[in-house]
Amino acid sequence: MPTMHDHPSPIRMLVVDDEPDLRELYVLTLLREGWQADEAGSVAQALQCLARHEYEVAIVDMRLPDGEGTDILAWAQTQRRAERIIMATAYGSAASAVQALKLGAYDYLTKPVELSQLRQVVRSALGHRDAPAPLPTTAALQAMVGESAPMLAVKQTLRRCARGMAPVLIQGESGTGKELAARALHELSNRAGGPFVAVNCSAIPEHLLEAEFFGYRKGAFTGATSAHEGFFAAAAGGTLFLDEIGELPLSMQAKLLRAVQERKVRAIGETAETPVDVRLVSATHRDLQRCVYEGSFRQDLYYRLNVIAVTMPPLRERLDDLPLLVDALLARIRHEHERPGLRLDDAALHRLRGLGFAGNVRELENLLHRAATMAASDRIGAQDLEPDAERTAAPAYPGAQGGLQAQAPSQPGAQQPEQAQALTPARGAGQDAAPAVEGQPQALAVTGADAEDEEIEDLAACLDDIERDTLRQALLEGQGDLEAAARLLGLLPLQLQWRLRRLRFDEH
Repeated sequence: MPTMHDHPSPIRMLVVDDEPDLRELYVLTLLREGWQADEAGSVAQALQCLARHEYEVAIVDMRLPDGEGTDILAWAQTQRRAERIIMATAYGSAASAVQALKLGAYDYLTKPVELSQLRQVVRSALGHRDAPAPLPTTAALQAMVGESAPMLAVKQTLRRCARGMAPVLIQGESGTGKELAARALHELSNRAGGPFVAVNCSAIPEHLLEAEFFGYRKGAFTGATSAHEGFFAAAAGGTLFLDEIGELPLSMQAKLLRAVQERKVRAIGETAETPVDVRLVSATHRDLQRCVYEGSFRQDLYYRLNVIAVTMPPLRERLDDLPLLVDALLARIRHEHERPGLRLDDAALHRLRGLGFAGNVRELENLLHRAATMAASDRIGAQDLEPDAERTAAPAYPGAQGGLQAQAPSQPGAQQPEQAQALTPARGAGQDAAPAVEGQPQALAVTGADAEDEEIEDLAACLDDIERDTLRQALLEGQGDLEAAARLLGLLPLQLQWRLRRLRFDEH
């Protein structure tokens, strides 16, 4: 026969606020949900309650008569308490909310607190209390190959911040594995059972952003023949990953900021807002602080997103991981190419260590794929990793065949390429041609009706600018993917990498 000990213990919570009316309102709301609630009006009273009982959730006001709510949070962290602490902050106090999340708060509420939002955040905190704790290593974390100090630091940060709801901003160069880190964060969290929705912000046309993010109802506009749930609704109970967040236009940044602050979205065509329960993880290859300074990214949104920062190290800063990465990538390539004996010799590995890897792990993978295709045997040597000299010659002019073609420097008296001739204006009567100087490019004169001739002294610099613009456009159309951009230009990825390095593309 079951005894009283067979019944599950009630869920117990603590409410800490110095306003008796608010405390009572919070407690009644929690009681109506079937939860037990104790209350305290100061830091001292809260610590006494915590000393006597263990709670599932504590709702703590930021401002208290004898201290700050963060004092309670810090004490709980020191004591390794299991309570999930939700901070209540004054409206518009973004700095306080960010500080609390950085100190380990599970989430925050903005005062005046809406009771529906209170219930939602508490349910989220309780969501997986009975579920088994996530394993310290997940599939995505295992896929983040590397045991170097920078990679171990990243993995440790992901494990530490997975438990809460604090927004995470993942920064790093293209090809460093930002989405993989976001997936690992999701899998390590108590939201692992929920959806992981990944969004490439740079791939969505500006006029569709609001509809894709927030959804729309049937008939909201011409062509809306059925209702459509947005990304926020699709990620309910899970994680919303916004990749390339730095590409969002300012108009959309303002709408996203409201959704992040209010935890509500309004679909196009709807009059009421709908609460959302998502954890926000963002990623960018841009320097968002610089974007804020330049005015292309909102400072308030930056602070909301950058509560916890994770920086993915470039491959050149963790070359100790190269053997592990090569083994992992070759295992996949062996399977795809059906060549179980494929391997890299020591000379080839030494050659890899000398490369700059501007494209990071993605570039390494492309290089190994090419080497596996071009190698005469299953043994990949250093010679198989050398790019073909003809295909990687220095580019000078935009050419045909879908790409920027190599062009040898012109010799004195030699016929100039058509592109260069097209840039050279015809001289009118009475204009003397400037004498050519051996070894130096001739100046190009741009004539106008009432303006003095302006000379472009450096033809090479002019053509570099043209080439740089062409590469930039290809990267935009390829959504930052170097392999896709190379295909658009009719180049191999290694050729594109060479051009980007030659033009010092990261400085422009």
